[in-house]
Amino acid sequence: MTLIKSISGIRGTIGGKPGANLTPIDIVRFTAAYAEWLKQRNKGKRCKVAVGRDARISGEMVNNLAIGTLLGCGIDVLNLGLATTPTVEMAVIHEKTDGGIILTASHNPRQWNALKLLNEKGEFLSDADGKKVLELAEREDLNFAEIDSIGNVEDEFAFVDEHIKHILKLKDIDTEAIAKANFTVAIDCVNSVGGIAIPRLLKALGVNNIIELYTDPTGEFPHNPEPLPEHLTEISRIIQEKKADVGFVVDPDVDRLAIVNEDGTMFGEEYTLVACADYILSTNPGNTVSNLSSTAALRDLTHSYGKEYYPSAVGEVNVVAKMKEVNAVIGGEGNGGVILPELHYGRDALVGIAIFLSLLAKSGKKCSELRAKYPSYFISKNKIELDSSINPDTVLARLKQKFSNERLNTEDGLRIDFAEGWVHMRKSNTEPIIRIYAEAKSAEKANELAKLILEEARS
Repeated sequence: MTLIKSISGIRGTIGGKPGANLTPIDIVRFTAAYAEWLKQRNKGKRCKVAVGRDARISGEMVNNLAIGTLLGCGIDVLNLGLATTPTVEMAVIHEKTDGGIILTASHNPRQWNALKLLNEKGEFLSDADGKKVLELAEREDLNFAEIDSIGNVEDEFAFVDEHIKHILKLKDIDTEAIAKANFTVAIDCVNSVGGIAIPRLLKALGVNNIIELYTDPTGEFPHNPEPLPEHLTEISRIIQEKKADVGFVVDPDVDRLAIVNEDGTMFGEEYTLVACADYILSTNPGNTVSNLSSTAALRDLTHSYGKEYYPSAVGEVNVVAKMKEVNAVIGGEGNGGVILPELHYGRDALVGIAIFLSLLAKSGKKCSELRAKYPSYFISKNKIELDSSINPDTVLARLKQKFSNERLNTEDGLRIDFAEGWVHMRKSNTEPIIRIYAEAKSAEKANELAKLILEEARS
C-alpha cells in the first residue's frame, strides 16, 4: 500500500492506515490544505473550485470527501462530475474559478486514486505553490468555516460539450475534410471518462463510423490502463478485422493519446505529438517543446520548418513553463501528451484526436504511410536499483565527469547527447532508483547506449 505526496498533488492506494495510504483522513487533510492555500492566496475573496473525476470505482467516495471538505473550508464548488482532466482544466479557465481538483490516478491501476491540483489558470501548481500546500498539510495549519460561511455546490455535468465546442472553433480543425474522408475509427476508453467524451467529439467532427471498445464508465478497467503497445492487442486485432482507418486509445483521465494504424501496428506513443506538431507547424510555423526524455523526432521536424525546438525538465508543469518562455505553438510529452496553447496549457487527448484526424484527412495517406514519413527513432527504457548506501546524486555526478566531453544537460538529472543518440538519467523521488532513457536511430544502438551507461553507473 502506498501514499505519495508531491507538488502536483497526492496519490495512493485506497484503504489501510492513514499516512501510509490514500484514506479518507488523508483526502480531507490534503484538500483542506489546498483550500487554505487558496484562501491565503485570495485574501478577502470567496473562492470557487472546479472538481471533476475519472470513473474509477473509488471516485464517488473520494469526490464526496473532497467536495465536502471544500465546502467545510468555505469554498464554493463547481461540481463537474465525471470529466476528463483537460475538461476540468478548461472549466477552470472558462468558468473563471480560482482553482481546480482532478480526482484521478491517471494510468495507475484500479486500487489507486489521486488529487491533482490546479491554479486559477487551469494549470498544475508550480514547485513553490505545491510545496506550500504540502507544508500546510504537514503542519495541519487549517481553518474551517463557521456555519454561515460554508460553501455552496453548483452542478455542471455537461462541460465536456463546452470543451468540444472550443476544439471545433480552432482554426486548424477541419471538420469538413474529416467528414468527407468518411473514416471508420476504433476507440478504446478503458471504461472511464473517455467513453463519455470521445464518441461525442468524433460525432461533432463528422465521424459517423465508430467502433467502441470499453466506453462504459464503470471504472472496471478491462486491461492495464496505461496505453502501451503490450496492452493494446485487442483494438489492434479489431482494427484489422473491421478494416478501420485508425484507432485511438486513451488513459482513464484522457490526457494521453495512443494511435493505432489501419494495419494494427502502433503509430508510436512518442509520435502522437510529432504528428500533431507537423499539422500545426504546417499552418503556423513556430517553436516547439517536449521534455528531455521525449523523442528527437520533434526536434528534427521543427528544424525542417525553420523553427527552434527546446527541451524541458520532465513534468507537465515544466513543459508548460518552457513553452511560455519560448512562445511555443505546440508542445507536450512523449507519452502521448499534446499541449496546444491556443486551446489551453494542458495535455489534452481530445484536441490531439481532432488535430490528428485533420492531418490524416488532408494528407490523403493511410495512417501507417503517415507514420513512415517521420524520422524513426527507438527508445530503450531501463533503471538502476540502488541500495541504501549509494547516493543517486553521486552516481550522476560521476557520470557527468566521465562523459564531460559530450554535450550535457543537467536541468533535470543528466542528459548526454552523443553523436549517435542521447541518454537521459533521472533519479526517482519515490524509489531508490535511477531511470535511464536512451534513444538512437536503431533499437540496437539505443540498447548499446543504455548498456554503456548501466555499466558505467555500476562500476
